[in-house]
Amino acid sequence: MKQLIAAIAFAADKHRQQRRKDAEKSPYINHPIALANVLANEAGIEEPVVLLAAILHDTIEDTETTEEELVRHFGRDVADVVLEVTDDKSLPKAERKRLQVKHAPSAGRHARLVKLADKICNVRDLAASPPADWSFARKQEYFAWAKAVVDGLRGTHPGLEQLFDDAYEARR
Repeated sequence: MKQLIAAIAFAADKHRQQRRKDAEKSPYINHPIALANVLANEAGIEEPVVLLAAILHDTIEDTETTEEELVRHFGRDVADVVLEVTDDKSLPKAERKRLQVKHAPSAGRHARLVKLADKICNVRDLAASPPADWSFARKQEYFAWAKAVVDGLRGTHPGLEQLFDDAYEARR
């Protein structure tokens, strides 16, 4: 429990100036907390490495956080999961998205769980409160891409997969 609270505090500090792209521009920290909530309270996952990685999953990708910081504060196992779900921001967006689809089937189990929760939360958020400047077509493209990623994760956790399918179907 102490480590989970430490991860929330760490992620809150790292993401403190960031906002989500939704119409309300909600605080970014809501997103990693939502992932951990989906994993723990909707899917019954209690593995500390998974829950910590869910809270920290965007710290390397979207903040100045280093791998070394994560190892020092949360251990090698957590850092490895975060690294596995981190996109290489030096690549063009289309290539990053292509690589997520390509790498999904070969990801480790912990990374697959975090990735499933991420796609569930993103689809739910996009359906409930899309960015004001996103067209219908852009939203549909995102939903289709998220489904392609999740299709590569099938067989990981039937409960999470069903939560994604429910969110995907409810998006209309």
